[in-house]
Amino acid sequence: MPDFQPYVSPYEHRPEFTARALLLGSFFGIVFGAVTVYVGLRAGLTVAASIPISVLSISILRVFGKSSILENNIVQTTGNAGQSIASGVIFTLPALIFLGFDLEYSRIFLLALVGGWLGVLFMIPLRRQLIVEEHGTLKYPEGTACADVLIAGDRGGSFASRVFFGLGLGAVYTLFQNENLFAAWPGTPDYQPDFGPQHIMKGAAIRADATPEYLGVGYIIGPRVAGTIFAGGVLSWLVIMPLLYFFGKNIDHPIYPGTIPISAMSPSQLWSSYIRPMGAGAVAASGLITLLKTIPTITNALTSGFRMMRKSGGKADKALRTEDDLPMSVVAGGSVALVVIMFLFLQFKPVPGAYVGWAANLAASLLVVVFGFLFVTVSSRIVGLIGSSASPVSGMTIATLMATAAIFLVKGWTAPAFGALAITVGGAVCIAASNSGDTSQDLKTGYLIGATPRLQQIALMIGVCVSTVVIGLTLNAMNTGLQEFREAAQTWDINASHPGVSPQQNAKLPEQFQVKGANKTSATHHASEYVVLNALGSAELADGKYLFSPTTGRIEAQWIQGIGSEKAAAPQARLMATVINGILSQKLPWGLVLMGVFIVIAVELLGVRSLSFAVGSYLSIATTLAIFAGGVVRWLVDRALEKTGQKDDSEISPGSLYASGLIAAGGIVGLIGVAIKAYEQLADTHVPIQFPEANFLHHDLVSVLMFAALAFSLYYFARKPMKP
Repeated sequence: MPDFQPYVSPYEHRPEFTARALLLGSFFGIVFGAVTVYVGLRAGLTVAASIPISVLSISILRVFGKSSILENNIVQTTGNAGQSIASGVIFTLPALIFLGFDLEYSRIFLLALVGGWLGVLFMIPLRRQLIVEEHGTLKYPEGTACADVLIAGDRGGSFASRVFFGLGLGAVYTLFQNENLFAAWPGTPDYQPDFGPQHIMKGAAIRADATPEYLGVGYIIGPRVAGTIFAGGVLSWLVIMPLLYFFGKNIDHPIYPGTIPISAMSPSQLWSSYIRPMGAGAVAASGLITLLKTIPTITNALTSGFRMMRKSGGKADKALRTEDDLPMSVVAGGSVALVVIMFLFLQFKPVPGAYVGWAANLAASLLVVVFGFLFVTVSSRIVGLIGSSASPVSGMTIATLMATAAIFLVKGWTAPAFGALAITVGGAVCIAASNSGDTSQDLKTGYLIGATPRLQQIALMIGVCVSTVVIGLTLNAMNTGLQEFREAAQTWDINASHPGVSPQQNAKLPEQFQVKGANKTSATHHASEYVVLNALGSAELADGKYLFSPTTGRIEAQWIQGIGSEKAAAPQARLMATVINGILSQKLPWGLVLMGVFIVIAVELLGVRSLSFAVGSYLSIATTLAIFAGGVVRWLVDRALEKTGQKDDSEISPGSLYASGLIAAGGIVGLIGVAIKAYEQLADTHVPIQFPEANFLHHDLVSVLMFAALAFSLYYFARKPMKP
């Protein structure tokens, strides 16, 4: 686009790569990386962080003197890396928990680092083709919206107050609502219908996690997507689960993968036993369908990428500041270095039980780079057309995992440890694809405002390094802070053969922990009393960890990990574990998986994009209903603004900025609650956080009314124009 002129002239030099911009961007990378992990594990989807970071940066840097638009761009570029890395991590690496392995911080850190750097490095040679030469074709919607925010801020527009209102009210609300903090009223109102002697609708549940982050996510994604997600939840929780109870209530024995009779199951147990495998099949099918639909785009992306690299291979002179990229030597040298780092990690810190030799480790390292380049190219072009939220990253990751697992199956590597090795390969590729999409958006923002690409690329590398530090900590804190121990007494002969169940060595069981009984009482138990059993694909025990007592000769309790529970379902990671375990063990509840596949096919035939529906069918209705509430508020706001001729569909509308504040507040304060619970479990102490006794508050109706009040605040601020 030779006629295009950026906001800042290529011949103009303003402050850009400053120390304060890097420090503030690194801070935002840590905060929004942690928030993305928290919200993404719970909601199953993530929201771009570049716009709220840009808005906050404009306001904060003004306090310390006049700021440059290029400085603010470096802040959002550095900070947004945390969100994109976290998205790739949460979609894959929690699968290690479902496969029976611990979340090792070193593994998370290194894979996030390798995948993040690959996503940046491979975008360097693609920038000129995708961002510059196809400027009129590839819109990069999030990157363009972020550029609009930065330009408006440079001209004097003020958006920060709306974000801060959302942050403040959302933080106060979460402080009182969150069950790990004051818990002044129920965090999840719950209604389980059961009508008449025929028990009509028994097995169903209507519940909502009444949190500000879900409300904000629903508003931003809009009523159509939020409604599609909720439709999946309605089908699972209000149609299929009552049908399961209706047809299964008179069967007096468990039906695989359930381990107790259906008549004895609660809605949560029906969901975990039968809906999750069905939802995994639905998500897998929708991801692959999305990938197949983009095959022409994939082919064009690869062809254009290779053609562009040949064309620009001999160019060394960069006459203009806005055309100054990092050299190809950095790309080549960095790629080789990452192969070496990955090889050394696999060689000297292998997955326990998956020793494959140096040749296989080298092949796996090369596979990461090859698949990484392929899907970075694909992801970068797709997000230019349809945006980051619609990019089929999960489909590309499934393809990587299926290819890797198929190789392992041919080699005879079918033990669970090889599943963890496959996740190691697929996780790095997924992180690279996720980061490249947001990197493309950031480079588009820079192109529109006239930033220096080389400085943006360096800032992205720094952002990757900084944000990876906190992502693993957040994952482990959530897994520990949300975990529970429940009574699950049953006789067990540990010396007999139990396919799918095996003792787990070196499990990180707390020295002391509270086991909850059926009547909500709890008792203190000690780690020395138990052997940890891991169940995966067993007909006797539901997937998960159990505590066997050699003294009594029984399983006494179930150790419910925080990640994978109803509070942090991690649907994409569960899908990855299902795919890998299904290929390697050749044992899946295929009836349920195929049910999910054909539901998705039916939805596609109706002309509905099935990925949102599939994710909704997997998640708890507590999540999808709260997100739908945000979508309803967006619909009401749009209708009200249409009547006055003020409707604004942009991503920088008053409502979207306020919703961004709600998401950030819910994530930050919610993480504080999780950190407190994790500290209590690790330190075997209790932090005295109590709300004064007020029994009248502990009613589901109070929770509904408080959530409605928060929704009204969103409606109010979304309709209230921002002051220039």
